Amino acid sequence: MLDRRARALLARPVDLITRAVDRPGITPDGLTLAGLGLGLASALAAGLQLWALALVLWLVSRVVDGVDGALARRRRADGRLSSDSQAGGFLDITADFVVYGATVVGVAVGATAGFGAPWWPFLLVLLVYYVNGTAFLAFSSIAERTGRRIDDGRSLSFLGGLAEGTETIIVHALWLILPFWAWQIALVWVVVVGISATQRMVAGYRALR
Repeated sequence: MLDRRARALLARPVDLITRAVDRPGITPDGLTLAGLGLGLASALAAGLQLWALALVLWLVSRVVDGVDGALARRRRADGRLSSDSQAGGFLDITADFVVYGATVVGVAVGATAGFGAPWWPFLLVLLVYYVNGTAFLAFSSIAERTGRRIDDGRSLSFLGGLAEGTETIIVHALWLILPFWAWQIALVWVVVVGISATQRMVAGYRALR
C-alpha cells in the first residue's frame, strides 16, 4: 500500500547513495548478498535479545536491499549491465524471502525467551507470508508467460496489496523496538498480511482470466 509513495519519497536519497557506491568492485549482486548477510545477522541478534543491534542491522540491510536494484538499473541505463539479465532480480527476491522468514524466527526466539511470548502468532505470520508469497510469485510467472506483465521497473510483476515491502520493514522494526509486544503486533500483522494475500489472489485471478 505504501511502496509507491515510499519509492517516490526516497528516490532522491537512494539516488545519492547509489551514486556513492557506484564504484568498480561493487556489484548489484554483491549488495544483495551483503543485505542478506546483514538481515541474517539481525535475526541472530534478535534471537539473542540484542534488540538495538538487531534494529540497526535490520534497517541497514533494508537500505542495502533498496540500493542494489537502483545500482542495477543505473548500470543497465548506461550499458554497463545487460538489459535482459534477470539473475539479479531472482537473487534479490530470494534473499528477501530468506531475510523475512529468518527475522520472524529470530524475533520469536528472542521474545519467547525474554518475555514469555507464545510461539503460535509467529507461526501464523510465516503461514500468511507463505500464502502471500505464493500468490504474487505465481501471478508474476504466469503474467510473464502470457504477456500480461506489470512493468514498474522491478524484475517481477508485483500485484499491489495492503501489505507490501514498506509495511513489512516497519512491522519488523516495531518488533525490535517493542519486543515485549512482539506477539501482539504479530497477531495484527497476520490479519493485515492475510487481507493482502486475499487481495492478490482475487486480483491475480481476475487479471489472468
